[in-house]
Amino acid sequence: MKGFVVWITGLPGSGKRALARALAQQLQQRGRQVEVIDSGALRDTPLASSLGFSREERVQNCLRHAFAAKLLANNGVVAIVSAVSPYRETRDTIRSQVGAFAEVAVTTPKETCIDRDTRGVWAAALRGEIRNFTGVDDPYEAPLSPEFAIDLSHLDEHSAARALTAELSRLELLTGATAPGLDNDPLARELEDAGFMS
Repeated sequence: MKGFVVWITGLPGSGKRALARALAQQLQQRGRQVEVIDSGALRDTPLASSLGFSREERVQNCLRHAFAAKLLANNGVVAIVSAVSPYRETRDTIRSQVGAFAEVAVTTPKETCIDRDTRGVWAAALRGEIRNFTGVDDPYEAPLSPEFAIDLSHLDEHSAARALTAELSRLELLTGATAPGLDNDPLARELEDAGFMS
């Protein structure tokens, strides 16, 4: 099966990470190999810990995500990237480089993102304590023609992931992806029972 990249973009706190994880579960149930590239988690690793939040560093951060995602997709994996990735030009560049690609716009309104902010980063940015914060003093350029757009202010991530999975099927990115036939495969059942298959 061919790999592809799902790039989930949106404001901080819009629900990107939850959607990415729920989508990964959906696709794994269809027998696909999946990896989630979480931008927030990656900033705590050597891959991105040296980068700040200037425009140039944000672009470089996204390009590093894209490089990893392309490697995964080239090896049959569905790479799901969850990243604010605020600049349209950068996302368009990535689309042109990675091959099979679906851009997902999480359009949860800014007010909802602020209300749901459990870490206090939106509040700190609005007080001027955090600089270059997307949606406050740094722009967010929403996608113009994403493959899929979803507002998570009134929809849970699992329902959204099911709708997104259906759209990926319609786009023929999931061709050949079927759930494993565990009932007819004793070895597969054994492996699943032992925790080696998800």
